[in-house]
Amino acid sequence: MSERQESRNGSGHGADGHGRHHGEHGEHGHGDLDWSVMGPVLEQEAEVSLPLYREIADWAAERGARVPGPVIDAGSGPGVVSALLAEVFPDREVYAVDAEAELLERAADRAHRTGLEGRLRTHRAELPDGLEALPAASLVWAGRSLHHVGDQRAGLAAFGRALAPGGGLVLLEGGLRPRTLPRELGFGRPGIETRLDAAQEEWFETMRTSLPGTVKEPEDWAALLEAAGLRHVATRTFLLDLPAPVTYETRAHLLSQWQRRLEHAELDAVDRATADRLLDPEDPAGLYHRPDLFLLSAQTAHLAVREK
Repeated sequence: MSERQESRNGSGHGADGHGRHHGEHGEHGHGDLDWSVMGPVLEQEAEVSLPLYREIADWAAERGARVPGPVIDAGSGPGVVSALLAEVFPDREVYAVDAEAELLERAADRAHRTGLEGRLRTHRAELPDGLEALPAASLVWAGRSLHHVGDQRAGLAAFGRALAPGGGLVLLEGGLRPRTLPRELGFGRPGIETRLDAAQEEWFETMRTSLPGTVKEPEDWAALLEAAGLRHVATRTFLLDLPAPVTYETRAHLLSQWQRRLEHAELDAVDRATADRLLDPEDPAGLYHRPDLFLLSAQTAHLAVREK
């Protein structure tokens, strides 16, 4: 969900994430994951992407309707974006909604550490169900969580029902996969990230088709939002541009991302040798030491409103 989507294969589909979320940001069908291990990874990924999420949240605050009600982070993961939403909307309660209790504990701990305990609350629920137990929202933030719902049209309708009349839905779906290295590395065959993208597309399609009740339809988000009874207001794509040389935190995030991307990828002998060098902490041309490591990604956000 919001930050969790990247936990599977290093980036959320079409982005991250975030994202998780990775995605990165749900983990449907992944109950075997050790959230005590993945939680800190997801937090790190979301924190690296915070400049991007802040831009989107500010845009939503400027464009969104001013109606009463809380903000719902639908698929919150460990709550990094939930806390950001509490900052951007200082007069609103924020609900971090997720299916994983361990991640909600992290969200609650973040609320405590940042002085947001009074306004940042947690709610355990599997998406898209479970939102009906919450007050009608002024804003629902769905950060790369919808593509983990088999019937995305029905998921959007559920998000719409969670809104107060005049409330807004911010949907993060689409964009471009991250780039982190130059095409030519100085060894191996150029363009290994492009080939990893193809492997991730295969993974994504397998994930989608394995979800309960999956419906295959065009990802025309504006049309799907309208079909769900919402009025599409705007679509905009935001860049996360962290040029080389990256900070220690960004390098640590990218190392973790590359390790997961390569762990299950089917590579030929040339690309496997390249991957081994990239992950070798002693190799000066590897990811631990390269001065040209960067992070550039694009996340598309769609804003829709429930009519009064």
